[in-house]
Amino acid sequence: MKQGSPLQSHEWGDYERVIVFDGVCNFCNAFVNFVMDRDSRKLFKFGTLQSQPAQQILTQLHLSTGDYETFLLLENGKVFTKSTAALKILRCLPGWWPWLYAFIIIPRPLRDLVYSFIARHRYQWMGKSETCRVPSPEERARFI
Repeated sequence: MKQGSPLQSHEWGDYERVIVFDGVCNFCNAFVNFVMDRDSRKLFKFGTLQSQPAQQILTQLHLSTGDYETFLLLENGKVFTKSTAALKILRCLPGWWPWLYAFIIIPRPLRDLVYSFIARHRYQWMGKSETCRVPSPEERARFI
């Protein structure tokens, strides 16, 4: 999949930025918590890869609908995956996090090699939940 591919008409395409993550992955949930704690401007919405709208996107992009190798960043109607998605998210956070976007100069295949290594071992390192994350009442407005 080409980074920045346009998302064909989809209900989530109306949002400026959506992070679509593996809802049963503890590592992924920790990343969502990390972003939510720092996203003081509330730029991001969140959805799980297991949801029906996300499954439609994965099918459209010819990505696996069951064995999740990446999370997605939907930004202004375009789709980003793996290391590019992570760096684009960090670029939007306050503080020194945007400085990490400098790693975008590393060729994507090399960045994605590191990303894929982490993705392959994420369940082993941090475990997996039986069900998708349930947002707290305070978080609910940020989940779609």
